[in-house]
Amino acid sequence: MDGALNLGEVFGKVMELQRRLAETQQTLGSRTVTVETGGGMVRVTANGLQRIVRLEVDPEAFRAEEQEMLEDLIVAGVNKALEEAARLAREEMQKAAGSVLPPGMNIDLSALGL
Repeated sequence: MDGALNLGEVFGKVMELQRRLAETQQTLGSRTVTVETGGGMVRVTANGLQRIVRLEVDPEAFRAEEQEMLEDLIVAGVNKALEEAARLAREEMQKAAGSVLPPGMNIDLSALGL
């Protein structure tokens, strides 16, 4: 029966994959990325769960005549931080899945929102 599908082994791999993905998801809450916009006037930090955890604005950016620019910098910073956090999450989930799956077998994690 060489090459036969061993359902017990497949089930074990699926369970291991679920466990590793759940662990990685928890770990992503403590991993962060920080981006800057406007030459460092705005710094945004997001975690691997794609949540903004910190927003820093240089006090010089609070001049009334600069309000629209500041708003644009904040929006750009938040979007960039969320993109980086999503990239981090995809990479970490792929690593977790790859450590369980046979070499060359890729899994589409988009169903998990990644």
